[in-house]
Amino acid sequence: MRAQILYGIDNLKYVEMEAPPARPGEALVKVTASGICGSDVPRIYKTGAHNMPLIPGHEFAGMVVSCRDRPDLEGRRVGVFPLIPCGRCPECESRRFEMCKNYNYLGSRRDGGFAEYVSVPIWNLVELPDEITDEEAAMLEPMSVAVHAMRRIFLDKRDTIVICGLGTIGLLLSMFIYDAGYRKLLFVVNKDVQKSKLIGMGFDEDQICDVRYGDPTAFIMDKTGGRGADAYFEAVGRQENYEQAVKCTAPVGKVVLVGNPASDMALTKDTYWKILRNQLELAGTWNSSYLGSEGTVCNDDWKYVMDRLVAWKDSERGEDAHSFAPAELITHRITLAEIPAGLDIMKRKSEDYVKIMVRM
Repeated sequence: MRAQILYGIDNLKYVEMEAPPARPGEALVKVTASGICGSDVPRIYKTGAHNMPLIPGHEFAGMVVSCRDRPDLEGRRVGVFPLIPCGRCPECESRRFEMCKNYNYLGSRRDGGFAEYVSVPIWNLVELPDEITDEEAAMLEPMSVAVHAMRRIFLDKRDTIVICGLGTIGLLLSMFIYDAGYRKLLFVVNKDVQKSKLIGMGFDEDQICDVRYGDPTAFIMDKTGGRGADAYFEAVGRQENYEQAVKCTAPVGKVVLVGNPASDMALTKDTYWKILRNQLELAGTWNSSYLGSEGTVCNDDWKYVMDRLVAWKDSERGEDAHSFAPAELITHRITLAEIPAGLDIMKRKSEDYVKIMVRM
């Protein structure tokens, strides 16, 4: 098979290699689509992976071609939950598998989806309904991350909600929050493509602040009568955005920290005072909830996402002009061999992009 192998920092090579065997308890999956995540960029160019050489890629979908333990799965289309929990730590015993202390991970700790084939534990396979396309299935992971952030706090339908950072996760978060019935949404963007995608979804231009042309703090305070947001999702991961979130959140409001940190964070005294005096609630969010086959009963984040995808396709929105088709966030479609070019676009920001999708 062909694969992109990371041999070391900034040393990604497109090679021919043997396809992995279908190990006991695992299935051999032929990859049909694989998304490039923002976290792949520092992993490949700056920090390296936990284990190298390694095939990156944790957002992918495919078809089971071999599975000794579950031959009934052969020929089935599947999405893949990339985190492989240990099953023994206190978090696993509490079924909070996304918080496992001794996890393995496809695409960062063991071989992932930047390849024609990958071996995946059966527990991590998500069988797909016919309504979900291969590209949508490859986006189940970021969609579930967005839903997990949304479900981390209690939201009231009367709340004014700000989403700052409209990359893939922020745009998906916008879709799911609106779909869940929340209407008072404000957005803080810094790219033309982010604004155009929001407008394409049906949001109004006056809901959007572009930081290149306006002050987001003034925008939010103007829209909320000087009170601030009831809930603020910070999906950038920079200190200035974190401080802005605290500054722009109303008393007893909620700040959800979604973005991976770009560097160390230093909490200023004024920011700390704002948290104290306004009795703000801070919530972190990490990964997504997944319960394997139990998720079909317990409605984990992955089941929630798949149910909503099917519902969007089956529904007639009538007077609601909002249109939610996650694949419309795909701005580039490339081949497996072209992954370095896609990564370079993301690294240098040489072109506007949201989701870069690899089609096999």
